[in-house]
Amino acid sequence: MTKPASIQPVAGAPFTPGRKPKKAAPDTSPIEASSKLSRTLVFVGLVLLGMTFVVPFVWQVLIALTENPSEVDTLTRTGMPPAIEPGNFAKVFQRVDFAKYFFNSLFIASWATILQVITCSMAAYAFSRIQWPGRDKVFLLYLGTLMVPGVVLMVPNFAIVLGLGMFNDYTGLIIPAAFSAYGTFLLRQFMLTIPSSLDEAASIDGAGHWRIFSQIILPLARPGLIVLAIFAFLFNYNSFFWPLILTKDDNLRTLPLGLLQFDSTYGPETNLIMAASLMAMLPPIILFIVLQKYLVKGIQLGAVKG
Repeated sequence: MTKPASIQPVAGAPFTPGRKPKKAAPDTSPIEASSKLSRTLVFVGLVLLGMTFVVPFVWQVLIALTENPSEVDTLTRTGMPPAIEPGNFAKVFQRVDFAKYFFNSLFIASWATILQVITCSMAAYAFSRIQWPGRDKVFLLYLGTLMVPGVVLMVPNFAIVLGLGMFNDYTGLIIPAAFSAYGTFLLRQFMLTIPSSLDEAASIDGAGHWRIFSQIILPLARPGLIVLAIFAFLFNYNSFFWPLILTKDDNLRTLPLGLLQFDSTYGPETNLIMAASLMAMLPPIILFIVLQKYLVKGIQLGAVKG
């Protein structure tokens, strides 16, 4: 057999057996340098933009840790509170029945969200998957209610609730919020993206509308249902005017109404308001973190077909 030729060292350079010669680094072209510079500028701009959203939250935390409401002016001038007082969060529970207000907001928002998802999904199925005379005209009429301001409907809604005996009661705060034209529109647009061949295949197998709705459409429309649930929960959790006019007992007040009690005769207790607001923000923040991927997916899929 012929022996392989031995590797000869390059003239003028030391040779080490088993070591490969290094390759020269490629020159960076002006186009690549410009692209890196533009990406760096975009990154810096996004960081600065993100800081503008973080600064109000940081400012709220600093005010919540301020010892006295009168020291808020000092915080505004110096940027730091003169004395840190973590006990403001405990003072919130001592000054008002914050736990009861917190429970009321969660209870009302949760039940209103559950009922709204049920009613809107059923209405959206009827408007998107079932053919019946005048369906599109009825849907446009139903959608036209979104153009009516909520303030205009507040008086007739109050009269209806009062006539049904739901004034100053949980039912009056939950039942009117169980229906939403926007939620029906959102789920209808989402259900239109589901192929109709699935309905036809299920119908051939003998499935009725309820089985198609519960076993086929709802599982496929889960991202859209989660998006509606997030929107409905946030709207009812932050509702102010409807609980204000419909409740007179302190044990039915929600968090937005409970925060008003920190406005004393000597002026608003800003530090306690900020401390209570931070605690009130926890459920929406947790909800968004847990369901963030479903929120983005549901909005994207629901915008495919109109």
